[in-house]
Amino acid sequence: MSNQSESANKQDNNADHSDRDAQATANSDQGFLDILRQKIDSVDCEIHSLINERAKLAQQVATVKKDHASSNDKSAHPIFYRPEREAQVLKAVMARNTGPISDEKMARLFREIMSVCLDLEAPQRIAFLGPVGTFTHAAALKHFGKAADTVPLTTITDVFREVEAGTAMYGVVPVENSSEGVVNHTLDGFLSSTLKIIGEVELPIHQNFLVAEHTKVDGLSRIYSHQQSLAQCRHWLDVNFPNVERVSVSSNGEAARRLKNEWHSAAIAGDVAAAEYGLHKLHENIEDNPSNTTRFLIVGHEAIAPSGQDKTSIVVSAHDKAGALIEILKPLSAHGVSMTSIETRPERPNKWAYVFFIDMNGHINDPNVSAAIADIRPLVKDLRILGSYPKAVL
Repeated sequence: MSNQSESANKQDNNADHSDRDAQATANSDQGFLDILRQKIDSVDCEIHSLINERAKLAQQVATVKKDHASSNDKSAHPIFYRPEREAQVLKAVMARNTGPISDEKMARLFREIMSVCLDLEAPQRIAFLGPVGTFTHAAALKHFGKAADTVPLTTITDVFREVEAGTAMYGVVPVENSSEGVVNHTLDGFLSSTLKIIGEVELPIHQNFLVAEHTKVDGLSRIYSHQQSLAQCRHWLDVNFPNVERVSVSSNGEAARRLKNEWHSAAIAGDVAAAEYGLHKLHENIEDNPSNTTRFLIVGHEAIAPSGQDKTSIVVSAHDKAGALIEILKPLSAHGVSMTSIETRPERPNKWAYVFFIDMNGHINDPNVSAAIADIRPLVKDLRILGSYPKAVL
């Protein structure tokens, strides 16, 4: 009995020590957490102060721009948005980033800070091909940030008209998709417009399978999406929902909107549509080609200064003769200018006449680019520079 009693006492003592050690460890962990949280609070205060300091500097920049514009021309409007400057800032952010936040995510944080600061200088009204929740909407937010006033319009022509009229400062339109090819309506828009290209956005196209809170997944009878999105997810749909009707609608935003009043439907759309319409992502990234990307153009009025990494876009009307295109392209090669794309469109109203849209690396102020374009001019009926602008950063 004595040995049993001593053993029991030892077990009790060991248990007491274990409890005290666990409590000490917990107290130690809690103390360390408190220290870390205090440091985070201190850093937050510094960040807060620096953001406000940056915002005050942006306001001062706005004042200088207004004074400069009014001193040169009383009717002139100062230009607050400078694409080349923003591209340089974002590239610098990514170059000096040391982690653990990725370069792109860090640049996106700065993009939102810059968006808020630009809104203090002058609120930006941005027209885009709508409706709300489309990938063009996502491109507008990616390029201008969430502080910008984004306005959805029904057609690409409407976007051009809104910017031409000055109702919107800039417009965002799709120009090409890596899977589906060029957007002809956008190219045609430049044929009847004096607007310039002032920037570009490249947006990876990730499709989500969306449902609403009231959706009965077991009873799905139709899936809404734009015809291109349905095509981009055909294999995934064949495997997962082979017997559910696929309904093509005008846009992915419209597809997401329709779920509000339907319990038996789902939609395929992007993250912006999910957020805008309060939908749940039942399945993410369902596109058959994960590298699918759409390029968007930013259109405006002003010429853009060099950023250091630029593109130039031109449209040329060629003479109707054999070898016309080869003749046009020779000066690019001769001056070491790299062409990144070329597209052909009918030259309305002329029958069997065509214009060529050509994108090239470099800025019109670069000696080799300007020399190449100068050599092309006498070879064609007409040549117009659509714009020199920063390459997509994000």
